[in-house]
Amino acid sequence: MRAMRADAEALNIADVTANWVNAEVLQGEIDARIKALADLSHTPLFFGRLDYLHAPGLELAEGAAGENFYIGRRHVHDADGDPMVIDWRAPVSQPFYRASKKDPMDLKLRRRFGYTGGELTAYEDEHLTDPTEAARTSALLQSEIERPRVGPMRDIVATIQPEQDEIVRAGIGGSVCVQGAPGTGKTAVGLHRVAYLLYAHRERLARSGTLVIGPNRSFLHYIEQVLPALGELEVKQATVDDLVGHVEVRATDEAAAATVKGDARMAEVLRRAVRSHITMPQEPCVVVRGSRRWRVPAYELEEIVQELRDREIRYGAAREALPQRIAHAVLVRMEQAGEAPDDRVQDAVARNTAVKAAVKAVWPPVDPAKLVLRLLGDAEFLADQAEGILTPEEQKTILWTRPARSVKSAKWSSADAVLIDEAMDLVARTPSLGHVVLDEAQDLSPMQYRAVGRRCTTGSATILGDIAQGTTPWATDTWEEALTHLGKPGSAVEELTQGFRVPREVIAYASRLLPAIAPDLTEATSIRESAGDFAIRTVEPADLTAATLTACGDALAKEGSIGLIAAEARIPALRTALEAAGVSCLAPGEETSAEARLTLVPATLAKGLEYDYVVLDEPAAIVDGEPDERTGLRRLYVCLTRPVSGLTVIHAAPLPEQLADR
Repeated sequence: MRAMRADAEALNIADVTANWVNAEVLQGEIDARIKALADLSHTPLFFGRLDYLHAPGLELAEGAAGENFYIGRRHVHDADGDPMVIDWRAPVSQPFYRASKKDPMDLKLRRRFGYTGGELTAYEDEHLTDPTEAARTSALLQSEIERPRVGPMRDIVATIQPEQDEIVRAGIGGSVCVQGAPGTGKTAVGLHRVAYLLYAHRERLARSGTLVIGPNRSFLHYIEQVLPALGELEVKQATVDDLVGHVEVRATDEAAAATVKGDARMAEVLRRAVRSHITMPQEPCVVVRGSRRWRVPAYELEEIVQELRDREIRYGAAREALPQRIAHAVLVRMEQAGEAPDDRVQDAVARNTAVKAAVKAVWPPVDPAKLVLRLLGDAEFLADQAEGILTPEEQKTILWTRPARSVKSAKWSSADAVLIDEAMDLVARTPSLGHVVLDEAQDLSPMQYRAVGRRCTTGSATILGDIAQGTTPWATDTWEEALTHLGKPGSAVEELTQGFRVPREVIAYASRLLPAIAPDLTEATSIRESAGDFAIRTVEPADLTAATLTACGDALAKEGSIGLIAAEARIPALRTALEAAGVSCLAPGEETSAEARLTLVPATLAKGLEYDYVVLDEPAAIVDGEPDERTGLRRLYVCLTRPVSGLTVIHAAPLPEQLADR
């Protein structure tokens, strides 16, 4: 790999480019290649070997020679260009993930390599066509899955399971929704699917772009190294708030207001509000050219306007088409009078002052932010546009008590920004990307789904989430409904129920909440052989903080990362206690290291994160911190399923009744 990078750095393009533009473009390609060849010294480049009975691609003739391949994270070739390591995404690598005793896929042997800190320490062979060798669980695979987590999320190319691989390698032609229980690797599957699609459709996605959308910045920071480690550097990352960040968000809505603003019905309210600016012409349009006057009567203008309205094209596109349509009507009259106007004349007429004035009168420009400002601040205007869509009570819920004077002075909320984004799309079409990955999708409102869907109208999407982890009042009830709002109805929904991260005893305990929070979901199982460390400690209220600190000390005595998860209201007291005890703590998203392994995590930010050991402080406070019991229990379910190796629950208040009897 170092030699491949050196070769790229040594390329001299001085004599191979015709001009400076070509030189700049070619140098940019070379720089990207050099950057992509950077590698992580502590991470192995290969993790497996496949011994084929017959060379892939050749007829399976008797006596035909087999072929061996090393499988790894990256393609590596020697000085002659011959491959030494095959990229895990290549078709020839697929049997590494899917071959079994029942279906060996023409493999004689599958070898897994074990590493410690980048050093090769072990290997393990499976003779897939040997009837005397019994099928067994790979010890190396198990140890890799259970390896302690320190630092950001890493790739899982050495441990991808068959059901995960099917999703990863699904074609780009359709969208895929993955319902995944905690610890099933749905986030990793989504990221690796992006890597696979970039490998299989690189030119197409290089033109259209790819995007990973996460729930918050902490989560994006946690996953940001996965794709670069696989050589993919051009994938952008964002939150939904980033996508719709057309105004500064300085306020937070009450749950009731946010729910109404996030309702799909608001799309129709906004459509009406935009279209309300169109007025039918009352006067003719008279165009003066030289000594001639050309008159387009009001009834003909009305027909033109009505036709554009009926076509339901974007407001801005129709406004741009209107002067050309009026100009065409003028040209028809010119031709009838014996003139022979051409396209240049039509363009000149379309720019005529009288035509511009007519267009402005009947189809004025619309500023999306000002439109939403008026909608939320003017009760009469809102009532007109929401009639028959929102009830008077719902209208009152979203109206500002103090209307803002301007877009800049308004205290916009996240839900308001989504409304502005919808209005912007009604005026001008939002550009589409080639592929979008949407993680933790269950928490989005219908209007947020629409905002994401606009970014992949001509592309595909990978939607990741868990209905049981929906922790917003507007959380998704079914994936079918969510896919409809995204504009991807009928997309395949795959369910992952086999966990690789959460210990068996922990996931079984957390699953007691499922009947109350997501009764239709299948309970997750765990392939982890170790039950994990699991303890529930009841303490007196006065001893709660001290007991939590003691549990953190016990966890710090073990190897790996520790997450102290607590309700928002408990965070200040716990931070003060940790500081007083001389225990340093990180904030969510900050990278753990050997020196700093404890992260203090508000329950609201725990989603998507994982730690080797979790200390969960006062579950009842986490439930009580949410607007309703179902949302609170879902938040608790999220927190209970963050550990990889062990969980300690500390409580003074009674546990929720679903968990009380252990």
